Amino acid sequence: MPKRVDHEERRAQIAEALIRVAGRRGLHAVGMRDVAAEAGVSLRLVQYYFDTKEKLLLYGLQHLTDRFTARVGARVAAVGPDPGPRVMVEALLLASLPTDDESRTFHLLYSSYAILSVTDEALAAQPFIDNPDAAENALTGLVEQAQAAGVADPDVDARTEAISLLAMAATMGTSILVGQRSPESAIAVLRHHLDRIFTVAGRPERGTGPT
Repeated sequence: MPKRVDHEERRAQIAEALIRVAGRRGLHAVGMRDVAAEAGVSLRLVQYYFDTKEKLLLYGLQHLTDRFTARVGARVAAVGPDPGPRVMVEALLLASLPTDDESRTFHLLYSSYAILSVTDEALAAQPFIDNPDAAENALTGLVEQAQAAGVADPDVDARTEAISLLAMAATMGTSILVGQRSPESAIAVLRHHLDRIFTVAGRPERGTGPT
């Protein structure tokens, strides 16, 4: 009896190969033949699951995003059952900084895809992310939650702070990639701004999440 093929598992195998190759060579330099060789499958099989390179890149990005979401969840879970809004904000921001191989690949490929989609019409036609405001909305809600609990500055605008933190994390991530600053200094800057937002009776509410 022929072995039943798990198509989602095969797609994930191909997506992992794309991530590995793109992490080494850059997203712009990766072709479907390169991905097939990395995955140990035929080019025809890659084309069977992804009939264009653009669809392969989009699936790979979504797969990478799923891994990032799991990474954030693991950071929050490591703190305990009731981490609090600051720890959750910190977990999301620190997980996106390129401080190890996994997060470096995420930042590099996510940024590369965004830049390529500006000039590549075929990529631009693909939905970059299903909900582009998801992270912004999540951080806004957490800051508002902290304000309601009395552990964040009531005078700050939650959405403005969320936008600023995300932009700061993205810029810090790029500065780490190019060697402008160390991960430790980038984390210190982010925590400095979190100390300004999250307060307890006028004093910073320190996060207790992992670095």
